[in-house]
Amino acid sequence: MKPLYEAYNSLGEMIRGSASRWGEKSAVIFRGQSTPYAVLEQMSNQFANALSRSGIGPGDQVALYCINSHWFIAAYFGIVKTGAAVVPINLLLNPKEVQYILSDSGASGLIYFDSFEPNLAAIGDSLADLKELIVIGKPQSLGARPLADVAATEPTAFEIPPVDQKESTAAVIYTSGTTGQPKGAMLTHRNLLHNVYSVIRALPVEHEDMFVAVLPMFHSFGATVCMMSPLSVGATIAAVPRFSPDEVGDTIASTSATIFLGVPSMYTVFANVREDRKPDFSSLRFCISGGAALPVEVMKRFEEKYNVPILEGDGPTECSPVTSVNPFKGVRKPGSIGLPVLDVEMRIVDEAGVELEIGDMGEIVVRGENVMKGYFNRPEETAEAFFGDWYRTGDVGYKDEDGYFYIVDRKKELIIVNGMNVYPRMVEEVLYKHPAIAEAAVVPEPNKLHGEVPRAVIALKPEMTATREEIVRLCKEYLGPHQLPRIIEFVKELPKTPTGKILKRALVRKGEVERGVDLGSGPGNDE
Repeated sequence: MKPLYEAYNSLGEMIRGSASRWGEKSAVIFRGQSTPYAVLEQMSNQFANALSRSGIGPGDQVALYCINSHWFIAAYFGIVKTGAAVVPINLLLNPKEVQYILSDSGASGLIYFDSFEPNLAAIGDSLADLKELIVIGKPQSLGARPLADVAATEPTAFEIPPVDQKESTAAVIYTSGTTGQPKGAMLTHRNLLHNVYSVIRALPVEHEDMFVAVLPMFHSFGATVCMMSPLSVGATIAAVPRFSPDEVGDTIASTSATIFLGVPSMYTVFANVREDRKPDFSSLRFCISGGAALPVEVMKRFEEKYNVPILEGDGPTECSPVTSVNPFKGVRKPGSIGLPVLDVEMRIVDEAGVELEIGDMGEIVVRGENVMKGYFNRPEETAEAFFGDWYRTGDVGYKDEDGYFYIVDRKKELIIVNGMNVYPRMVEEVLYKHPAIAEAAVVPEPNKLHGEVPRAVIALKPEMTATREEIVRLCKEYLGPHQLPRIIEFVKELPKTPTGKILKRALVRKGEVERGVDLGSGPGNDE
């Protein structure tokens, strides 16, 4: 098989190539409706024509705010076909956060699913300068162009303009940041084509496979592994808009799915399903886990219950995102993130960027054609993210004698909830809006279901009071569901360093899951 980055110069050419080879084959199944490759190609061309007619093209950014579906996929490829970059929006964000991404990315257009119009209406003034606004479904108050009109009037053919594979940005995905606002990682066509090819060589993915895509396609893991990888080989995607164990189980059984991709909390749910409600996973060849560390005990219980192997891997958005995975054929090492995938180099280095010996603990760095072009409009932060051409992941780990990598901690203060990044400082800024709060710190709390949840430790001002309910209400005004503190503790004062800085390290509880501590529900500590 010729490498994708040699066969095609862009993602738009890739999907067109798949459509020319497998035109009548089902590309996507959504709520029982099948969309063949040829129809997906035509839909993406119509999106591209609508955007181009509005003056959108190379150098522009177009935001995509949509559920997992054939519409998301068609819109994604329609955007990149114009030469513009797609800016996927996390569906869990609140309106102010959506507004920030639209503004920071300089989006020229927006394609959205109609269920999200209330969120957009709350920031309606910021949409006034968009060149194109397309709604998938029924428009309400924003004056957007309905998809039905696009489908009825736009041509089904589109001439893809030439792009510089190495320099042209295909996607700007907002990601990691422990201070300030999130940053947009610029992924080029070459980054993504290389990473897709690495994925299909590592797993491997076959033409006959049926993927269950419940991981959000706005996330880099979902986009590369659940969407682009199967489409590159003519496989079929069963798109599920949100995680429900019953719906996922029914989808796997009804489509005879062969590959399921999930985050650890999903595998925890299935591992704990009662025997009389156990879904039929007999068609699955294997499962893939990423986004956060999968507890070894969960992997063991899942595999014993369903007799299906889980391949654990890893990689940050800045790396397109897959950097390593336990091999499909070969030794799987539970607890490890596996071996580097094709064309990706990984090292363990010290604070100066010097490579360490096998078994020594240090920061994981990555080099390869999958590594991002940089952060959008942030040259200084881009420079800080690299040792030369090695990307600094911020993960602390080690490599064993067989070349397998292990992550033991995070250098950055990110909290990862179901594979989604939560920035503690953003939560803390909201907490400080409460008039009774003197000090606050947000740290990760191990959780059996979600991997981690935000835990807020709060010191109140003298003679003042606050309740958990008040604080939760405040947070809901500014934060998405995944960012809400699930545990709220009140203390007299927070621990500090000699210089007066809050000592978060003293607040973080480690190893509680391994010690069997109950992290379940309680007053103010709901799941």
